[in-house]
Amino acid sequence: MSRIAFSWLGPSVVAATLVLAAPCSLAQGRSGVSLIRDAETEHTIREFVTPVFEAADLDPQSIEINLIGDSSLNAFVAGGQRIFINTGLIQKVRNPNELIGVIAHETGHIAGGHLARIQDELRSATTQSIVGMLLGLVTMVGSPAAGQAIMMGSSQVATRNLLQYSRTQESAADQAGLTFLERTGQSGRGLESFLEVIGGQESLLASRQDPYMRTHPVTSERIAALRTRIQQSKSRDAVDLPEYVKRLKLIQAKLYGFMEPLGSVMQKYPETDTSIPARYARAIAWYRIPDLNRALPAIDKLIAERPSDPYFFELKAQMLFENGRVQEALEPSETAVKLLGNEPLLRLALGQIQVALDKPDLYKQAIGNLETASRADRDNVAIWQQLAIAYGRDGNLGMASYASAERFLLQGKKRDARGQATVALRLLPAGTPGWLRAQDIMVATEKDEDKDGPQRRR
Repeated sequence: MSRIAFSWLGPSVVAATLVLAAPCSLAQGRSGVSLIRDAETEHTIREFVTPVFEAADLDPQSIEINLIGDSSLNAFVAGGQRIFINTGLIQKVRNPNELIGVIAHETGHIAGGHLARIQDELRSATTQSIVGMLLGLVTMVGSPAAGQAIMMGSSQVATRNLLQYSRTQESAADQAGLTFLERTGQSGRGLESFLEVIGGQESLLASRQDPYMRTHPVTSERIAALRTRIQQSKSRDAVDLPEYVKRLKLIQAKLYGFMEPLGSVMQKYPETDTSIPARYARAIAWYRIPDLNRALPAIDKLIAERPSDPYFFELKAQMLFENGRVQEALEPSETAVKLLGNEPLLRLALGQIQVALDKPDLYKQAIGNLETASRADRDNVAIWQQLAIAYGRDGNLGMASYASAERFLLQGKKRDARGQATVALRLLPAGTPGWLRAQDIMVATEKDEDKDGPQRRR
């Protein structure tokens, strides 16, 4: 992302911690809103809610969790099994149970097939186009002109009521969410307390309400029904796991450090606060100035106290990489991958550093890390961009063309994707995985190859 919001985005520097997931200019143009990626936040939330997905008889791996860089309170489902969560919601929940409760409610919408017809139409849309469209719809409530402007470049399947769940659907999602929470031995009080906060905005002007209030009708009857069900639950008084509380505080501090100006960070997390989350937030804020003379010692102290935390090493590598100290960034990035090798964004960061060092003995290592990342996160444009560079430097021009074809396909540049796939088919041995996938790309770009309409794998 840009320095104003998040990091790791530049002409050849793309994606590890808190980055813009892909171009989303319409959404950004509104107020700096964008899709972001962060390994720690995504991993933490997924660990929180995987039991809920399983309780709903859903495959956790088939559900996408997408983060939107927006300070308002909101979470919603769109395009099938894709859950979108505003960073403002993560930052403002008071405990893990509130966050888990909100996502359990959204899981209820997925399990119930709500808005099924429109969701079917959205399944083939890119995550970025969905965000642009949905942000436009939400904006229309408070500012129709602004909302229409945002939607101008978005998918034509947009309708004014896309996010407007009915009261019946909301109640059904509540009850389903409570069932999932009960099956996992968790309390529904978090969802109840969150809805009470949102319900308090009912008397405000629409433009001053959080998007959640505008798109999820909150009524006294709905809250009363929740309260009655919770009182009957055996797990009504269940408390959050202490480890969940610690991890929520860490990602809240991290988001605050990345998203807010230094003055605000220092006010919320003053130097008199010696807790790990506070020091984490300050280290991030100092690095963003940038003031590495304060940021690096701060992160080093955190690493010394928690040497098994991969995200502290990831942040140190990011600090060094972005400030031109690429060789120094290699070791902490390698350590992060050793500690959590199955996280694709950490693999991407290491592969990117290895590519940037431009040393022949690192090319194959970079390719190995990036290929591993691509298998877990196939729709990440940055991975394919870095793979194309790594393959090219290693002399494998056929695979470089194939990786470029994957990148262009994800970006909706069908003509470019087809051109690179054609080169790949000419250079790669017939029947190899890259050759076969290049054939698939040729088929996918047969129709409307001159149109720039982002398409997503199915």
